This record gives sequence, structure tokens and C-alpha cells, in this order.
Amino acid sequence: MQGLELKLKERVQELLDNGTVDAVIAWTKGDFVYDTTPAIFTKESGLDGFVYNSFCGANLSKYLVSQIVSDKKFAVILKPCDTYSMNQLITEHRVNRENIYIIGVGCSGHLDIEKIKNQGVSGVTSVIDKDNNILINSIYKDAIIEKASVLLSKCQSCKGSELKIADEVIGEELQTPKCDSRFDGVKQLEAMTAAQRFAFWKAELSKCIRCNACRNICPACTCRTCVFDNARSNVTAKANATEFEEKMFHIIRAFHVAGRCTDCGECSRVCPQGIPLHLLNRKFIKDINEFYGDYQAGEVAEQRNPLVNFTEGDIEATVISDKEGK
Repeated sequence: MQGLELKLKERVQELLDNGTVDAVIAWTKGDFVYDTTPAIFTKESGLDGFVYNSFCGANLSKYLVSQIVSDKKFAVILKPCDTYSMNQLITEHRVNRENIYIIGVGCSGHLDIEKIKNQGVSGVTSVIDKDNNILINSIYKDAIIEKASVLLSKCQSCKGSELKIADEVIGEELQTPKCDSRFDGVKQLEAMTAAQRFAFWKAELSKCIRCNACRNICPACTCRTCVFDNARSNVTAKANATEFEEKMFHIIRAFHVAGRCTDCGECSRVCPQGIPLHLLNRKFIKDINEFYGDYQAGEVAEQRNPLVNFTEGDIEATVISDKEGK
């Protein structure tokens, strides 16, 4: 990973120096090796703090949305899963493709520091990938942990390692196989009774503190003004006054991104309460696949999703109701 970080840093510096781009969206280091944060680097600011390591799991595509009003050209580093989001943003004209230089990097999964801590390892100072394990150096004790057990949840349901869009690729395109268990969580919910599902989501959504982290990180949430920020909507309260309000926010958001969600998993990754929000989106994805045929948002740019592309063979609402036995 250190070799890849050096290659990325050298290439980014070259792009800034020769004027190919005016700024670069990447990651900067924090107080700890696992404390990486998305950041914008320019020629003037330099690349001090630039980092790329096993904890750079954030999807950087969303950060380009705010730059659409700028005349500057941005380079951005995208992992394979991030490129789906980029294609979807291009499709919806939420970014200016002409002003974006995409650097693709291969990926074999990024790490979740909380899962590492749950295995009794804290004070992590460095991590080295070795085969299917990771070697962790810590201020307390070193450890060897199976990598698959501490991957980010979104990496445990990987759609595959193929970069869907890139102007150049740094490092190898790793051949990570697609995950066959992507919809296992949804199937478990579907196997429950309606009352059990309601109890599950009531318990999970009651944890919500309305921090809006899921909305703010989501590449499919790009409205200039969100209905939940509209004072006239009567839903702007940060705290949920009723059980209905805590459910309404997430249900409306799930419907809003239906057919457009690339299943990047960022909503669940950033949730401070650990709510499995991706299951809502993944249920819609599974239903769309069953009703309209397999479809992956962001597979290519400029494709129309089934919910906005009418055909005479589209399933009717009454058919769906009959199928569910309602």
C-alpha cells in the first residue's frame, strides 16, 4: 500500500505542476493511521498530509458535486466501487465530466477500525496486507487478523473490482470476485413477518439522531435544497418529535434514491449509530432486479434506470400486490 501511495502522490504532484488539473480530491492523514479524511489539495497548498492506505474507504465522488459551479479542473482518486457513483452523477448531470480527471486505483477491500478494535486490538500504528491476513502494529501489541473479518461492511458485499470509468489507472486492477451474498440481509428481512420487520426497523431507526451524515455523503442525494432543510415542510427539526418522524426521513430518502442508488454503502459506513441503512436501499435494488430484470445503477454513464424508462411489459402495482399476497 505504501508503494501505491507514493505512486499516487507523485502522479498527483505531476498533474498539478503541469497544469492538467487545478486541484485534487484525495485523503489527508489525521492523528492516527486509521483517521483519514477526504481533502482538497492544490499546487499552492502542496501535498502535505496526502495519504492513501487501508483506511481510505470513503467514496470521493460526492465531493465533486459542489465543484460543478467552478471552472477549475479537479483530479479525483476513485476505487472500483466509487466509479459506479461517478457514472451515475454524470448521468444525472450533477458533475461536469470535462472538468474531472479520474485516477482509478485497484482495491482488495478497506478496513473498519471498529471491527479491529472489537477483536481486542487498539492503538494501531500501521497495517500491512499479507495474503489473506493483515499484520497490525500497535503501541500495545502486534497482531495478525484475518482481513475478511475486519473489512468495511460495504467491502464484504463487493460488486467486483472492475473500474467502470477512469482516465488513467495507478497500480494493479485487482481481481476481487463479486460477492454472492450481497442480498442475504434483505432475504433475512423478507423471511420475517410484517410485524417482525416493523419491530426491526422501529428498533433500528429509533437510534437515529438526525445528524444527516447519510444524506450528506450519499452520491444520489444531490438536491440543491433538501426537503428536510425546507422550513415550510415542517420536517426540519433535527430531533425527532415522534416515532413517525424518525421513520419518515429514512423512508422518504430510500424512495428518493430508488433506481439510482449504486449500493456504495456510504450511508451505513458514516452512520454514528450503526443503523444498517443500506438494507433499505438494497431491498429496492433487489425488487427492481426481480420486477424489471437485473440492473446496476452506475454500470455505465447515461443509462436510464428502469423506474424512469417505461415499457409495455412493466409490472403493474396490482401484480406486485397479488405477488405479496396483499
